[in-house]
Amino acid sequence: MRVLLTATVQSHICQFHKPLVEVLHAHNCEVHVAARNNLAEKNGLKLDFVEKVFDIPFSRSPKSADNFKAERLLKKVINEGQYDVIHCNTPMGGIITRIAAKQARKNGARLIYTAHGFHFYEGAPKKNWMVFYPIEKYFSRKNDTLITITKEDYRLAKEKFHCQVAHIHGVGVDEKRYFPVDEAEKRRLRQEMGYGESQKLLLCVGELLPNKNQKMAIRAMKYIKEKYPDAVLFIAGNGPEKDNLEAEIKACGVENNVKMLGYCTHLQDYQHIVDALMSCSYREGLPLNIVEAMLSGTPVVASINRGHKELIQDGETGFLVSANDDKAMADRVLKLLDDEVLAERVGQTACQYAMDYSFTAVKRELEAIYFE
Repeated sequence: MRVLLTATVQSHICQFHKPLVEVLHAHNCEVHVAARNNLAEKNGLKLDFVEKVFDIPFSRSPKSADNFKAERLLKKVINEGQYDVIHCNTPMGGIITRIAAKQARKNGARLIYTAHGFHFYEGAPKKNWMVFYPIEKYFSRKNDTLITITKEDYRLAKEKFHCQVAHIHGVGVDEKRYFPVDEAEKRRLRQEMGYGESQKLLLCVGELLPNKNQKMAIRAMKYIKEKYPDAVLFIAGNGPEKDNLEAEIKACGVENNVKMLGYCTHLQDYQHIVDALMSCSYREGLPLNIVEAMLSGTPVVASINRGHKELIQDGETGFLVSANDDKAMADRVLKLLDDEVLAERVGQTACQYAMDYSFTAVKRELEAIYFE
């Protein structure tokens, strides 16, 4: 069987679809990828686990003329490739693929679309429902299977859309990289990385974009350093907000308490040494950084949004606070730093819960969708 995976950018396939490719290869499938090559922006990412890659100039903007060129080139790839399954991802990648694959689907190709978090959901702006809901509903007629990664999206699509709907627990996180370490190993790793045994260490992960709202974590450090002057917040990620975040660090007077890591390919090392993770974004589908922390046994304090609520039961598998309430964020983090028993209980409960989101679990779900 020959399978084509599409997305707006190639880094999406690298970051989110290795488990699927492993499942397909286990069933002797040939896997191709069609997406815009953006890997130069993503230090360390390589698309070296598929048989063939096509550089297609998708644009995230619906207004971009590049998408017309992308549709023409993709149609040629599909017509020549004779694919049994075409599996599309991301909003524009999904739309352009379903247009380009119209004839292939008539000829018997199965078309799958994974929704990584609809823009319309309970509490979303009304304009999101007016614009994105009718588009997604219309295009649901043009695929055979819709895969959702949140329970809210699954319920809505199952009731309203015009195709088979399946649910999986995200795109999978590698439990061989993210797992709890004991105190002896934690001390060893801290010493190796140059940090003190009793030093309070925190982590915030995500592309440096306004939506990720890392400024909230930076502002929370003003309160945290009052009690723990040598506490350090690691901010992992790159993006256009870098200069603004560095300015916020200076404005808050926490230059010695915040370290910008840039794009980090060994996040598991930081998950294994930190005391808590802060996640401050306004919107999320199903955030991998939260699952990575949970599988590592790292307690999480996160802003209230639909993706965080999907994973965190407040007080049980983590803590939730209002977005931009940096004092509440700091208070919850300090509560975890001050109470080792609480931190351990929350971390262990979260780890058990997150196993459903591991590579092993998600691969079983994908195998069922494709082959059962």
